Order: sequence, then structure tokens, then C-alpha cells
Amino acid sequence: MAACSGVIGVFDSGVGGLSVLRHIRQTLPDERLIYVADSGHVPYGDKPANYIEQRSLTLARFLVEQGADALVVACNTATAAAAASLRSRFGIPVIGMEPAVKPAVAATSSGVVGVLATVGTLESARFAALLEKYAGEVEIVTQGCPGLVEQVELGELHGARTRELIERYTAPLLARGADTLILGCTHYPFLIPLIRDTAGEDIVLIDTGAAVARQLQRRIHEELPERKAGGASVQFFTSGDAAQASRIMSVLWGSVEAKRLPPAFL
Repeated sequence: MAACSGVIGVFDSGVGGLSVLRHIRQTLPDERLIYVADSGHVPYGDKPANYIEQRSLTLARFLVEQGADALVVACNTATAAAAASLRSRFGIPVIGMEPAVKPAVAATSSGVVGVLATVGTLESARFAALLEKYAGEVEIVTQGCPGLVEQVELGELHGARTRELIERYTAPLLARGADTLILGCTHYPFLIPLIRDTAGEDIVLIDTGAAVARQLQRRIHEELPERKAGGASVQFFTSGDAAQASRIMSVLWGSVEAKRLPPAFL
């Protein structure tokens, strides 16, 4: 493995992983972060697992070439499809995402937990294993959410179309008695105000971004003890249109100037 260079690489199918990046920045404020939005290939949720795996390997290779000594797969679908391959290929800490079934089961009072996620995540073996391990006597009701990722990618966080989709997807979960909803996609935390407005202020929403940041911090401390932080900075890249990515990222993060990935990584 190359010498540690103090760079944390983070990628997602699009801009959703910025919700995780924000937690990483708060937990590790002195780190140099590089974020890649694979917006030229978004969404991942409806694509074959081998396609997502290859995209993940390509993005990880770019980040490692930029000096990343730790990777965060800020995407539930990509974690399910590619985390094992990334770990075997690159030999550096790789922190993935998974729907937070365990804390949701602990949080529910009604005994019913709803899961909002992409179809790819819900159909993965990784998700099935989580249910087997943690669900116990709690009823887990799942709901695929086609279209929600695309709304966030457009920066449409509050509009009528986004509200319509959230109402459609939360209604069957609430009707079953769910008092806790797992946000099983990193795009969905940006929709929390609208979800609460639709589902009610008393609904418990489970987002795993903070837990991922803590796990990253722990892994770096344990596995890279001689490592020094690379400096408090963030760079943004996209496989899509750089101007559009910059505009949307600026809505979600603050002022951002995203660069387009080199052709070999598109």
C-alpha cells in the first residue's frame, strides 16, 4: 500500500453523499476531502449490480490516484454491490453505508419500522442479511422510491412533484403503523423537512451519516496510526456536467465549484 497521504475520498452516485460528507467534515474538520458525484450515471438504484461495481471501482481508482488513503462509499446501493471488491482491490480502509436497521429497531415504539430506499438496496443480499440479524420481532415494511434521487439531483427539495412522491411512498408505511422510518439512501436526508411535513413531526427518522463519520474516524485511528490529516479542504468532482453539478452542490453544501472527471474515469 502506498504511504498514507492524508486524503479521504468519498463518492456517491450523485450529490446525495454530500449529506455524509457534511458529517465527515464536522467529525474530522482538519482532513483534506475529495468528493466525486457520479452524476453522469445517476441513479444507481435501477442499474445491475455489476455495472455499479465497475463504476465504483473506477471512481475509487481515481480517488486513490489523487492520494486517498481511506474511502467512504456514501451510497447504500454501491456499498451492497461493490464494498467487498473495493476492500480486496485497494487494501485501504473502506467505509460503506447500510440501512440502519439495528438503531431503528431499538427506536420504534409501535413495533413497525418503515424503510425508504432504492430498489437496488432493498433487493440486495446485504439488506436481507441485516433484516435476518436485527429485525427480530419488529415488522419491517419496505418501500422502493423511484424518482426521489432524481428530484434531489435537480435540487428540487420542496416542490410539488417531490412532495407528491414523498406522500406516495410514506403513506403505505404509515398506514401499517410505522413510527420510525429508515432513510436508506444518502439523498434522502436532504428531504427531511418535507418528510416531516408529510409524515408528522413525531415520526422518528434514522439517518446513518453521523455513524459513518464516527466509523471512519475510528478506522483511521486504528489502522493508520502514523497518518497526518492532509489539511482542511474539500474538492468536488463529477462525471456529469460540471456547471450543473456546481449549481446543485451549491444548493446542498454552500458555494461549490465542481470539476469534471478526466475522460478515463467517465
